[in-house]
Amino acid sequence: MKINSNSLSDRESRVESRRQTRFARELFCPRPLGVAKRSGDGSTPDPRLSARAFTLIEMILAVGISAIVLVAINAVLFSALHLREVTQAAVDEATPMDQALTILRRDLQCAVPPEPNGVLTGDFKAGKVTSLGLSQPVDVEIFTATGALHENEPWGDIQRVTYELKDPATRTAAGKDLVRSVTRNLLSSTTLDVEDQPLLNGVESIKFSCFDGTQWLDAWDTTDTTTTDTNLPVAVRVLIQMAGNNSDNTRPQPIQILVPIDSQSRTNT
Repeated sequence: MKINSNSLSDRESRVESRRQTRFARELFCPRPLGVAKRSGDGSTPDPRLSARAFTLIEMILAVGISAIVLVAINAVLFSALHLREVTQAAVDEATPMDQALTILRRDLQCAVPPEPNGVLTGDFKAGKVTSLGLSQPVDVEIFTATGALHENEPWGDIQRVTYELKDPATRTAAGKDLVRSVTRNLLSSTTLDVEDQPLLNGVESIKFSCFDGTQWLDAWDTTDTTTTDTNLPVAVRVLIQMAGNNSDNTRPQPIQILVPIDSQSRTNT
């Protein structure tokens, strides 16, 4: 086969021209950073050429935004901590009151009806009551079925409970201490064993009122045969006045609970 020399020389000249054009383009028109040499499937990024440092303005903006975010987070965190402290203080202050009211309400609801010649039963007295085994008058004396049963103790669930105010152990404390006195052994022929259980501090006064079905009475005694109050009252109202704060001379609102009493003694007469 005869090859035309003119066609070969023309092809070589075109290839040489393209090579020189590509060289001139790469020399005077450099590629952007991150773009490698063109391959068959297009341009691919070069990881060695893609690294780029931050400018000073970008650094200042990043620091400023971070500072603003930190200030906002600090404000939210401080508010949350302050709210937690206030809530915890309120809960700590209300917890003893809630526990005292729960125990007092349970004792009244479980009061045992009086029986003239009954065993493990007793009377219901409210007002300034003189209770056996106690040196000072008490505000209320109840025989109630709230005693806890234990395997190592012979006592039943009937116990005598009294509530009274006593002077606090700390003389500088405001108000008095509300004390619950419990007697478990009701069959003792000797001196009664009374256990004092402090319930609440800072109490200014406590008042028990009994409802007979028509009116509220400040005193109630089922042992008094000259009155008609020989049964349990229909309901008992308890009014507790807490002592005020001496620093700002504030007096809190009184706390009142109303406890209905369902158990009543009945006779066939």
